[in-house]
Amino acid sequence: MNNYEKQLEDWRLKFLTMNADEICKKLPEINKTDTDLTLWHYGRQFSINRFDGIISVLSDDKPLDITPQLNVYTLFWYVSPTACLSGEWVPFRELKSGSPFATAFQNGILTPLAATFSGKQDRLEKSVEALRGKRLSSSSFLLPAFDCIPVKLLFWDADDEFPAQANLLFDKSATDFIHVESVVTIAAEALYQLAETAGLPILGNPFFRF
Repeated sequence: MNNYEKQLEDWRLKFLTMNADEICKKLPEINKTDTDLTLWHYGRQFSINRFDGIISVLSDDKPLDITPQLNVYTLFWYVSPTACLSGEWVPFRELKSGSPFATAFQNGILTPLAATFSGKQDRLEKSVEALRGKRLSSSSFLLPAFDCIPVKLLFWDADDEFPAQANLLFDKSATDFIHVESVVTIAAEALYQLAETAGLPILGNPFFRF
């Protein structure tokens, strides 16, 4: 078992200490059955077994990486009972405790995102739609990382003077739902899911996905 697998196992055991009813009360997007909790993450429906804590995918048969599973577990663990969407969109650096990670966020997520889809905005639009997102304007898109943590994607394609640019905005309440470091892995998952759905290799030096 490598370190990432051990971390996933630790979180699975933490989940077994949580109260399912309390989780559902704080996160109304969750559907609770006799055996499972289900929710959507970037267009994929996940099922978490209430008795063994194992996460599986209901919506497709693609491999399930560790990163999105950790996103689910940490959402359950960190969500505040008073968390609610504010309606105020901010860049990552303006989230609570986000500033120290802002440069790494730019280099590991935003710069690769812009480079990967430079000259390929049509493929970006199709990928957003495939992830159950939607176009808001000619340069903005809405991605449902979770219902409680929407992500606004801004993308300006390259022209004769400037390279492509991208940004990700979050509701200011995002860190009331999840730890700020998990906002980073949520953003990284957006990058990987968009690129994979478009069939494109990620350019630059993206954060490692495990």
